[in-house]
Amino acid sequence: MLRLARFLRPDRVFVALVLVLTFAQTMSSLYLPTLMSHIVDTGIVQGDVPYILRIGLWMLLITVLGGLASVLASFYAARATAGFGQRLRSRLFGHVERYSLREFDRWGTSSLIVRTTNDVMQVQQLIYMLLRMMVMAPLTALGGILLAVHTDPRLSLIIVVVLPLMALVIYALMGRGLGFFRAIQTKVDGLNRVLRENLTGVRVVRSFGRTDHELARFDHANRDLTDTSIRVFQLMATLMPVVMLIMNLATVTVVWFGAVQINATTLQIGQLMAFIQYIMQIMFSVMMVSMMLFMLPRAEASAARIDEVLALKPEITDPRVPRAPAPGLRGRVEFADVTFQYPGAEEPALHGVSFVASPGEVTAIIGGTGAGKSTLLHLIVRFFDVSGGSVRIDGVDVRELSQEALRARIGYVPQHAVLFTGSVADNVRFGDAAASDAAVRHALDVAQAAEFVAALGGQAGDGLGAVVTQGGGNLSGGQRQRLAIARALARRAEIYLFDDSFSALDYRTDARLRAALRHEIKDATTVVVAQRVSTVIDADRILVLDDGRLVGAGTHRELLASCPVYQEIVSSQLSPEEIA
Repeated sequence: MLRLARFLRPDRVFVALVLVLTFAQTMSSLYLPTLMSHIVDTGIVQGDVPYILRIGLWMLLITVLGGLASVLASFYAARATAGFGQRLRSRLFGHVERYSLREFDRWGTSSLIVRTTNDVMQVQQLIYMLLRMMVMAPLTALGGILLAVHTDPRLSLIIVVVLPLMALVIYALMGRGLGFFRAIQTKVDGLNRVLRENLTGVRVVRSFGRTDHELARFDHANRDLTDTSIRVFQLMATLMPVVMLIMNLATVTVVWFGAVQINATTLQIGQLMAFIQYIMQIMFSVMMVSMMLFMLPRAEASAARIDEVLALKPEITDPRVPRAPAPGLRGRVEFADVTFQYPGAEEPALHGVSFVASPGEVTAIIGGTGAGKSTLLHLIVRFFDVSGGSVRIDGVDVRELSQEALRARIGYVPQHAVLFTGSVADNVRFGDAAASDAAVRHALDVAQAAEFVAALGGQAGDGLGAVVTQGGGNLSGGQRQRLAIARALARRAEIYLFDDSFSALDYRTDARLRAALRHEIKDATTVVVAQRVSTVIDADRILVLDDGRLVGAGTHRELLASCPVYQEIVSSQLSPEEIA
């Protein structure tokens, strides 16, 4: 928790103002019972009306000033905590953005979302309470005790009994609640995960008639969270009546023994009234502390989860002194005896893979499911680092380049086309924010997307302003793929990586797109991962992967004559006439 306090530093002036104003508010509330006792014991008893009016006006002024201090303290506390939350969320998001895929897999998307939103909110609420209460509650309690002792030392012995009793009750309840608060955050993760999976996979759920199963799964996670929350709220509900009982008993005891002293003329009525108010202020300050203590375990659990995210350093980092590409080269990709193994896997995904992809050539990669085709592209983009060997761009190991400089040279089309909420133009400009409308239209035209985009309409009349919903849910799979290809083309990169990016296209569109690409990116290094032989048949070089090993390299005809794995793939997709 203390490590996160550094995010309050930019608002330290507001924090200081909150402390000063809260101190003023507390002093005003402590002074009012003393003035009230003077009114009763001097003004009312002696019938001195001017004295009553004078002290009454003075009480009114102090009340107004105390109220103003309270309002301003709340305002500045809200400013400080809102800034804290904004900075912490930004830091979390920026830190997570630097994660490699390995770190993403460790936490999971649902947990990262909860940590960035719900957990930050829990810590933010606690800090607001601390700013408002950490001065008020202790100062009120201490001031109330001193003034109560000053008013009547003998009655003050009641405080010696009451305060330890209240502390014992709070400690007992807090000890039981700590584990529950930690469990709640984990169960919120689980509920969020089930909800997110159901909403993102709603088409699959409905198509397989698994709605009842998903309802049961959500109900189980929901009940699990609810049961734990109920136990926590039961503890909190127990605290209030117990504390109020102790407070009321303390008040009755004070009145009882105070009446005895008034009857003995050792205590005045106004003093008794002031003493009762001091007792109430002391008890309420203890209650405020108990409220903070109930928030503390949950906020501590949230702070620990946030610290876990911030403390996890990305495995893939930039070198201290990034190297520059060798002169005279432009996009040459070289794999030198590359081996890669996923964390926890028994076997490497790639074994000793070596090849060169040169500018102006199309290098295609084909193989069965799980052969390591997509993994190979991920190593070029440096989503992962190799376990052995090296991947070089223009003679420089990708680990010696800055990630920004490396990826600025690459136009990457992922296996699953991911689009963002916005317009068609926004999604294409994701590849190059400075791309003109003409460049966007050209990229759409090459990607064979211009026709369906024009049909979408939009503010510009050519579909560039047409809305793309979250994840491209209002588009077909083939349309999403073509927009993803247009996004990569807008970058005008030196290296283009297509990860099975034509799988949702019909054969006619596939052929037209490949013909347009051949002319558009003829000078760039192009690496194409594909499942269909028709997609790779015209490539300058075809690499055949089998179980993570490179078992063949050459043109279509060369592999037909020399590579059994390629022969098997071709025979499963093409007829004998097409092969001939």
